[in-house]
Amino acid sequence: MVKVGLLVRLEAKPGKEQAVADFLRSGLPIVQDEPATITWYGIQLGPSTFGIFDTFPDDAGRKAHLGGQVAAALMANAAELLSADPVIEMVDILASKGA
Repeated sequence: MVKVGLLVRLEAKPGKEQAVADFLRSGLPIVQDEPATITWYGIQLGPSTFGIFDTFPDDAGRKAHLGGQVAAALMANAAELLSADPVIEMVDILASKGA
């Protein structure tokens, strides 16, 4: 059962939209190896606005993910790809279907 999640908003620099989309696609194989990452979505909200939404069974799983490879890669590439720092929000899951 999922209890907590992350909602990360990413704003691509002009001309870097495809690179951000590709970065998100490349994250999927990495998070598949994280046992506490129950669901993980790379999303596009608008022409240059992207995001990540993922869920975890508990705060320990969320913290492990934040210390993982995708988060490290995001922060390492943020200056090149993003027009602003990622906005990372910790959320509580009130209801869910599936995972």
